[in-house]
Amino acid sequence: MNRGICCLFLCVALPTAVRAAEPSPLEQALSHEIMGPRQALLDVQDYIESRIPRMPEVKTVNEWEKHSQRIRQAVLERVVFRGEAAAWRDAKCQVKWFETIPGGPGYRIKKLRYEAVPGLWIPALLYEPETLAGKVPVVLAVNGHDSKGKAAGYKQIRCINLAKRGMLVLNVEWLGMGQLRKPGLQHYRMNQLDLCGTSGVSPFYLSMTRGIDVLLSQPNADAERVAVSGLSGGGWQTIFVSSLDLRVKLANPVAGYSGFRVKIRDHFKDLGDSEQTPCDLATVADYTHLTALRAPRPTLLTFNAKDNCCFEAGYALPPLLDAARPIFKLYGKDKALRSHINDDPGTHNYEKDNRQAFYRMVGDFFYADDKKYKNEEIPSKKEVKTSEELAVDMPDHNADFNTLARELAKKLPLTPALPADRQAAQKWQQTQRDKLRSVVHAKDFAVKATRGGSTEKDGLKATFWKLRLGEKWTVPVVELVRREPKATAILLNDAGRRTDMVNAERLLKAGYRVLAVDLFYFGEAKLAAKDSLFALLLSAVGDRPLGLQASELAAVAHWSLTERKHGPVTVVAVGPRMSLIALVAGGLEEKAVGGLELHGALGSLKEVLEQNRSVDQMPEMFCFGLLEALDVKQMTALVAPRPVTLLDPSPRTKRTE
Repeated sequence: MNRGICCLFLCVALPTAVRAAEPSPLEQALSHEIMGPRQALLDVQDYIESRIPRMPEVKTVNEWEKHSQRIRQAVLERVVFRGEAAAWRDAKCQVKWFETIPGGPGYRIKKLRYEAVPGLWIPALLYEPETLAGKVPVVLAVNGHDSKGKAAGYKQIRCINLAKRGMLVLNVEWLGMGQLRKPGLQHYRMNQLDLCGTSGVSPFYLSMTRGIDVLLSQPNADAERVAVSGLSGGGWQTIFVSSLDLRVKLANPVAGYSGFRVKIRDHFKDLGDSEQTPCDLATVADYTHLTALRAPRPTLLTFNAKDNCCFEAGYALPPLLDAARPIFKLYGKDKALRSHINDDPGTHNYEKDNRQAFYRMVGDFFYADDKKYKNEEIPSKKEVKTSEELAVDMPDHNADFNTLARELAKKLPLTPALPADRQAAQKWQQTQRDKLRSVVHAKDFAVKATRGGSTEKDGLKATFWKLRLGEKWTVPVVELVRREPKATAILLNDAGRRTDMVNAERLLKAGYRVLAVDLFYFGEAKLAAKDSLFALLLSAVGDRPLGLQASELAAVAHWSLTERKHGPVTVVAVGPRMSLIALVAGGLEEKAVGGLELHGALGSLKEVLEQNRSVDQMPEMFCFGLLEALDVKQMTALVAPRPVTLLDPSPRTKRTE
C-alpha cells in the first residue's frame, strides 16, 4: 500500500477506533450532579461552627474561677478519663531506671522508662546537672511529629541548655515517634479505644502527667517551678496538659495549635490528628478556653511568621490572645501572658530564636532574682548524640492502641443476651434501641425535598432530588423507575452511587423503584479534602458521623414512606461501612425500613481491631462506645422480625449467622 494512502487511512480510522462509548442512560443518571461540589463542605462547616463554644463573659476573678473549674473538670471527666481510662489514671506509675551516660560539661543523662498506662512504657532521658543544691526548676520537654523523636537535634540542644542552667529536664518520647514509632501507635488508631468506650486521648495525657510525676519525684525538684514546652504536636501537648494540670506553672507551646473556628474555614492545614480533636472536647471547650485556663500562670505563646506546616502566627495567635488576655488582666497578671513571633527562619521550627525566647521566659519567672542567669543560648551542637546513643531498653511487647483496644474488646459488648421469651425479647429490643440511639447520637430530621429535574430514555425515568434535612444537611437522591415498580429500594455503596450500575440494574429488573443515595462522606456528599479530619471535628462537637449517616438514611426512608407514599423500603448497602450505617438505621427506624440487604458486612466490630484499621480509613466505624454497647449481632437482632439478607459476608459473619 502507498505510504500516503496508509497515512490517510490511519488518520481517518483512528478516531473511530478510540472514540469512547456513549454512557448508558443508567450511567448518566447515576452520575448526574445534584448538590454541587461545595455543598457537603458548606454543610459540615456551618454545622460544626455553630456548635463550637465561645468564651464566657466574666467580670471578676470569682466568676472566671467558677467557669475554669467547671471547664477543667468537664474536660477531664467527659473527654480524657472515660471508660477504662479512669482506672488507668489511678494505677501506680512504674519507673525503671537504666544506665547513666556522660552528657557534656556540667550535666549527665539518665536513661529510664515509665508506664503511661498499664503495659505501655514511655522511654525518656533525664538531663541532670552534675551539681545539685537545694530545689531547682523542672522542665518536661515534649515534641511533635518528628521521626527522630527524643533524639531530634533541636530538642537535645534545648534540654542541654536548660540542664546547664541548673534545671532537671525530662526528654520524653511521644507516642508514635522515635523509639515508639510503630503501626499500632499511629495516631489515627487511638480511636480504636474510642470504639471500646475508653478515651483514645487518655494515653497521650497520661504520658505527660506521668512524666511530671517522674520529675517531681526527684529529691531536688521544685514543685513551684514546673515548666512544659514543645514544638508542633509538642505544642499541642504543652497547652493540653498545662491547661488541665495545675502543677504546670509555666508553659511555652511552640507552633502547636489554633482555635477550632480558625481551622474549619480558611486554614485546613491546621486540622490535626485524632489527639488534637478528641471526641466531645468541643462540647466543653475550644483551644481558646484552654489558653485562658492558663491564667494567671506564666504562658508564652510562640508562633512562626511563615510557618510552612501549620499554625501561622498571623491568623493562629490573635484569637488565642483575644480570649486569654482579659482573663490574665482580671488577675492583674497581664505580663504573665506573652507571645513571640519568629521571623528567622520563620518556618516550622524550634530553633535558636524560639529557644532563646523560652530561656528568657524561664529566667523572668523562675530566676527573677538571679543576676547570673543568661538568656543567650550556650553553644552545644557538639554534644548532640545519635538515636542509638540515646536508646532506652524497652520491653519486647510494649502495648499500643491496638493491643489495648483488643484487650478491652474481649469483654465487649456489655449487652445482656437476647431473651427467648417473645415479650421479654421485645422489651430487650426497645431498651437496646434506646441505647443505640443514645450512643450514635441519632437525630430525627424533617425533610424538605427539591426536585431538580428528570430525564427519560430507553424506558428508564430518572428524577433528581435534593433533600435538605433539618435545614442543615443535604442529601442527593437519584430516583430510578422502569415500568410500574412493585416496591422501593434505597441503594447505598461505599464507593458512591455512580459506581453501582450493577446493583441498580439488578433491582430495576426485579421491579424495584431505586433511590440511589449518597450519605454524608460518600460519593457526591464526600468532602474534596481533609474529609476524615472534618469527621473528627463532628465527633468533637458532640455528634457522631455514624449517627448522622444513619439518621440521614432513616430520614430518606421516612420521606419515601410518608411523602412519596412508596411503602417501607428495602435498604441495599454495598460495602462494610454502608452496611453498618444501614444496620444502625434499620435498628432505629422500625416503620420506614422494611428490610436490609447487606453486601460485605462485618460480622463483628472487633474485625476493625483485628484488621488494625484507623479512623482516617472509615470514620463512622469508630463511634465512641459502640462496641461497648452493641456489636453487629445485637444490632441485627434489633431489625428482627424484618429480614436481613447477608451477601458476600466476611468469614466472621458466616460463623455467627
